[in-house]
Amino acid sequence: MNHWLVKSEPFKYSWDHLVAEGEGMWDGVRNYAARNNLMAMKVDDLVLFYHSNEGKEVVGLAKVSKEHYPDPTTDEAGWVVVNLVPVEKFPNTVTLAEIKKDELLKQMDLVRLSRLSVVPVKREEFDHIVALAHDKK
Repeated sequence: MNHWLVKSEPFKYSWDHLVAEGEGMWDGVRNYAARNNLMAMKVDDLVLFYHSNEGKEVVGLAKVSKEHYPDPTTDEAGWVVVNLVPVEKFPNTVTLAEIKKDELLKQMDLVRLSRLSVVPVKREEFDHIVALAHDKK
């Protein structure tokens, strides 16, 4: 199993949108590296859901419910989407500021490749973020 992080501006598509839909199509990716990451996602891979620009925080956990297929929002060939389903809204968010200060997390692709909307997450990084999200603050 692989682990991922997806970023979305909450006013465009928030965690609450995903929960309301029950299953959401992760579309609109127009960066080749992010597209390649979508293509590498497999059913049941776990995905950290990050609100970008507003909040700048990991807010929940989702999983891949459908592997990549052509993006129906464009006529351009080569762009893909995956489907995600919500698993859990975290009791505590994990902010970008916290991630940047944390020795285990400060080299995450989220920080190093900040413009990518879909990035892989190492298992130890993933486990640490989930633990932080469940710690009482």
